[in-house]
Amino acid sequence: MKKMHSLSSYLLLLISLTTIASATTIGVTYSTPASISGTAQLSPDRIAEKVVSMNIPAVRLLDSNPAMIRAFAYTNVSLFLSVPNPLVPLLASNRSLAMRWVYRHVLPFYPRTKISIISVGNDVISYSPDVSPFLLRAMQNVHLSLVDLRIFKISVSTTFSFFNIVPTAFPPSSAQFQQPNGEVIIRPILQFLERTNSSFLINLYPYNMYRSSFSIPIGFALFEEFPFNFRDDLTTGVRYRNLFDMMVDAVISSMAVMGHENLPVIVAETGWPSSGIDASEVDATLLYSEMFLKALLTHLRSGTGTPLRKEGVSEVYIFELVEKDAKQGIRNWGLLHHNMTSKYSFEFSDGGKVRRFKELLIGFFVQVVMLYLLM
Repeated sequence: MKKMHSLSSYLLLLISLTTIASATTIGVTYSTPASISGTAQLSPDRIAEKVVSMNIPAVRLLDSNPAMIRAFAYTNVSLFLSVPNPLVPLLASNRSLAMRWVYRHVLPFYPRTKISIISVGNDVISYSPDVSPFLLRAMQNVHLSLVDLRIFKISVSTTFSFFNIVPTAFPPSSAQFQQPNGEVIIRPILQFLERTNSSFLINLYPYNMYRSSFSIPIGFALFEEFPFNFRDDLTTGVRYRNLFDMMVDAVISSMAVMGHENLPVIVAETGWPSSGIDASEVDATLLYSEMFLKALLTHLRSGTGTPLRKEGVSEVYIFELVEKDAKQGIRNWGLLHHNMTSKYSFEFSDGGKVRRFKELLIGFFVQVVMLYLLM
């Protein structure tokens, strides 16, 4: 009996270690840039090779270029595809057009190319508010098209922007989706996501939140560890030590108000610009961008999650892989220069070191348990 009790304890610890090992997947976004003066257009194959060499496990393709989807065939890179906003009403009104989109962007490549999720529209409420009423029907038609083709492992969702759906981020426990979009647009979509085992997708930028409020110190946005660098949610007693977690929990609280607190959350875009639109953006610097990215990656790889969700967000996509044309009036977010060299002194990927360490730890623990059982 004592041995069985000890075995149960070991198994519980093993389950705990396995849970820790499944840390957040950290990917990047990519969109095919317009031709940049004096530079050659980057080929899809070159982009795919660079992503693989950087050990990046997932890429969000903002324009879902079929040539780019093909370039990732037979790699271990998971793709997050996007349906452009102007197509949403068409896919909503005509099921055959939804099937045609799937035939063009999914069927020729899957499963040789690992496609994990399709976002029907991106921040439609902000950029194309007249398209919003068509979102759910378009999502349903794309989902049904996949089912008709017996493709069950690609989920369908849509991407929202934090600033356009969550008016108040603090305290997170009091956050709610902005009305009337919350009831009219978001609630039915949450029900769809629950039924189809999909995820809630959100573009979430601590940089924008920091710029919008003078009360947020720069260190809180950059994950800096200072003795008084925190905010307390007095309703829940939860202490927040960085702005990213606070914003994620505001989304989770907003979903909970509508009865969907357990939906997985994917951060479809986040980052910190290395240059701003004009001289007024004094905090859009290469230094702060590097500080934010390094700290975010460390935080996500730690597996600590957020105060309201210990498992954290399932995936996070850094905006973006390659910088756009560096000219006045454009923020730069890229991890790489136009010539594909890194802008930063740190490595985006840890090369799987954390994962391998945890796998070794679990393997060692399994051997100990087996030896114990044979004694």
